[in-house]
Amino acid sequence: MDALVHSLKYQANLSMAPVLADLLLTRIDKSPIPDFIVPMPLHPVRLRERGFNQALEIGRKLSKQCGSPLLPGACQRIKNTPSQAGLPWKEREKNIRGVFTCETDLTGKHIAILDDVMTTGATLNELAKTLRKHGAVRVSGWVVARTMSPVSLHDS
Repeated sequence: MDALVHSLKYQANLSMAPVLADLLLTRIDKSPIPDFIVPMPLHPVRLRERGFNQALEIGRKLSKQCGSPLLPGACQRIKNTPSQAGLPWKEREKNIRGVFTCETDLTGKHIAILDDVMTTGATLNELAKTLRKHGAVRVSGWVVARTMSPVSLHDS
């Protein structure tokens, strides 16, 4: 899974997006279908650097397959923060605080946030808070992969 995500995200292998969408579909098959799917927004600077939003690319096929419309412009990332991947786990929640804005009325809606990888969940939680402030009554997190928690090894 790691190689597939890295191929899409860091090597711009966009043909991986439908493959990752299919893999995610098998895991959400029995989940309630949300009213909308919101791909995790990238800050405009990161979007220009990468050239595409990997969550949006995965969402294109996912949306068609499950019948839930994509809302790629519903929320924006307004702060260009350091990559979460390079931060200690305890710093991630602070790094991501207040980075999203939303101008869409989501009153009474069930929203699925779509992202490629979840580590601590700080980014998903922050976006979920923003969506709830704009009326969403239910927010689900749909992620292709989840990283493992760091393990402390102690000598016995």
